[in-house]
Amino acid sequence: MPTLELPDLPSDLLGVAIRTLVVYLFLIAVLRLSGKREMGQLSVLDLVLVLVISNSVQNAMVGSNVTVWGGLVAVIVLIATDRALVFMRTRSQRFARFFEGEPTLLVREGKVLEGAMEREGVDRRELQQALREHGYLNLDEVRLAVLEVDGTISVIPMAGDASRTAAHVRRRRPSRERLL
Repeated sequence: MPTLELPDLPSDLLGVAIRTLVVYLFLIAVLRLSGKREMGQLSVLDLVLVLVISNSVQNAMVGSNVTVWGGLVAVIVLIATDRALVFMRTRSQRFARFFEGEPTLLVREGKVLEGAMEREGVDRRELQQALREHGYLNLDEVRLAVLEVDGTISVIPMAGDASRTAAHVRRRRPSRERLL
């Protein structure tokens, strides 16, 4: 069986920059493919996974270069690449959709869309928890439940109950202006 061998990059500062860029873009792709629910709130398992991933890719980024300069180059490349991706995301709707995805409808008119739930890796327990967090105990009270690109679930009530959800959303998500 043939083995896949990747070229080994040197551990000089240029090599550290290239290694860091490759690892960062690879992690973005893997995390993007893992689905939206993975990016919502971190569970204990998610936190452990993030810690283990960060430890396992450290050597891949800096190789044998354990100098301060090697670490600084890695940080600069990570921040610069992140800023470049954010810039491209704000300039291109297509780019944003590719990296962030699109919201997914999970409930329509009180009916769970099982295919969407399965595709996104959301189970009934998570959906019920999100409904309770928004103040709803029964699916028949929900017109729409949407899995947002950040992994949160938005809930829109049946007609006539919009004020309760709007107040809840304002309380849980303060506007950016108030945070600054």
